[in-house]
Amino acid sequence: MTTVSNTQNSSIGTREAAFSKLQEHFEQARHLKMRDLFAQDKERFQRFSLQFEDVLLDYSKNLISSETMTLLLELARASNVESWRDRMFHGEKINDTEHRAVLHVALRNRSDNPINIDGEDVMPAVRSVIAHMSEFAGRVRSGDWTGYTGERITDVVNVGIGGSDLGPKMVYEALKPYRHSATKAHFISNIDGAHTEEILEELNPETTLFVVSSKTFTTQETITNANTARSWFLASAGDEAHIAKHFVAVSTNREAVIEFGIDPENMFEFWDWVGGRYSLWSAIGLSIMILVGEENFTALLDGAHAMDNHFATAPLGQNMPVILAMLGVWHNNFFGAETHAILPYDHYLRSLPMYLEQADMESNGKSVDRDGHHVNYNTGPIVWGATGINGQHAFYQLIHQGTKMIPADFIASIQTHSKLKLQHDIMMSNFFAQTEALMRGRTLEETCAAIEASGLNVDDVRDRLPHMVFEGNHPSNTILLNKLTPYSLGLLVALYEHKIFVQGIVWNLNSYDQWGVELGKQLAKQILDEIESADTSAPHDSSTHNLISYYLKRRQQRAEKRDG
Repeated sequence: MTTVSNTQNSSIGTREAAFSKLQEHFEQARHLKMRDLFAQDKERFQRFSLQFEDVLLDYSKNLISSETMTLLLELARASNVESWRDRMFHGEKINDTEHRAVLHVALRNRSDNPINIDGEDVMPAVRSVIAHMSEFAGRVRSGDWTGYTGERITDVVNVGIGGSDLGPKMVYEALKPYRHSATKAHFISNIDGAHTEEILEELNPETTLFVVSSKTFTTQETITNANTARSWFLASAGDEAHIAKHFVAVSTNREAVIEFGIDPENMFEFWDWVGGRYSLWSAIGLSIMILVGEENFTALLDGAHAMDNHFATAPLGQNMPVILAMLGVWHNNFFGAETHAILPYDHYLRSLPMYLEQADMESNGKSVDRDGHHVNYNTGPIVWGATGINGQHAFYQLIHQGTKMIPADFIASIQTHSKLKLQHDIMMSNFFAQTEALMRGRTLEETCAAIEASGLNVDDVRDRLPHMVFEGNHPSNTILLNKLTPYSLGLLVALYEHKIFVQGIVWNLNSYDQWGVELGKQLAKQILDEIESADTSAPHDSSTHNLISYYLKRRQQRAEKRDG
């Protein structure tokens, strides 16, 4: 592996030495067999597991030894993870391309400690917004806030895109057992009109509240969908004055919010040091607070704050986010694993993989380092996943017997919200079995023994034997929650946020910008002008030019056929 470039705040010699030691160690470690490691060390689970509050992390089913972990932690120190961590918590502008602080930790700071940016404590403003959210959410939940006809609000629609959608949706689904029984949730993000129409047709304009989340209030997808919802509402309500009872905004653009028809008293602020994919803790979480209540939203913040404190103070060898991060570096940069699977065995966590796809890949999907140099090593992995039981009947075949290493995080809760205890036990038996199967595999001898135990003759199925052998030795982490609660969800999400941060530091990346999304947006705006004017004279490559022309021609033919 080629080493990561140096930064002004780390010694290139120390960093290169740490990578060199790991590379030398890898030549032996690549031949490790987890079966042997467990057989040789009866205390392996105790040695390679860690509990923090409601979260147990078992990382013993990885291709690691004590020496591996020692060398990985040396790399973390050589990368100045501790120093960068402290700089983030102290409000320094570590998002250097945008000259911004990175302070999602301030949004859930439950202590009395100040957090300063440019000498100003941001906590009074954070607490003020939370109080504003609480007051408004309480009125909606109690029925004190009514629609224009005096009916109570029964449906809340979150209109956003990216983190303004994925975060609230993931948390709402995870905390559905805690939701307000009289209020239903809906999420509009897709610019595909079918998505918006499908949701609107279920709603009553007299009892629907829209939460429009856009920092600038100019985001194309969000504002287009918000304007569609506005037109749908006015088709029934008529008077634009009624908009103020059915639309609120999470934004910083007061003028645009007022122009839309929203009362500025119902605009909820957040700040440029809140990244979209780290924003569910901010006013972006307004729909969460309405749906699950202030107490549960506060517990969510409390859980995240507890993980923040753990990350900020625990020694690296006992630091859960650091351990997860460095295991990912081990897989990514030494074994060449290109993907990482998130496999929750919990229906309520079904959107967690999608949420972490954005959080991770938008953060560390970079090929240019902090110093502006093109990297010559692997950075962020492809993150993907689905609920575990469904995955077992879909893509687990490839994980077990494919040709690629796919590290995976298995996530489950000991206690379930469901009354169907048998189903939970069946699910948990699969949860434990899959990580064991991935680690152990099944040898030819074991396969033959299993066939004989089933009453078959091995000679009768000998042609199948190669297909029934499992190589095993596939790495996984097991994350067990006591129960999926607002507090434990806060712990879990913050754990992954800090894991992503640590990996970004080791790879010398700015994990908090996302310039890669800009070019497509700019080109889309240009092409939309061409589509609306039916002018195809703008320069494009031959593929794009002909695709646009084909679309316009077929659209025109359809219009002529309809009008004719």
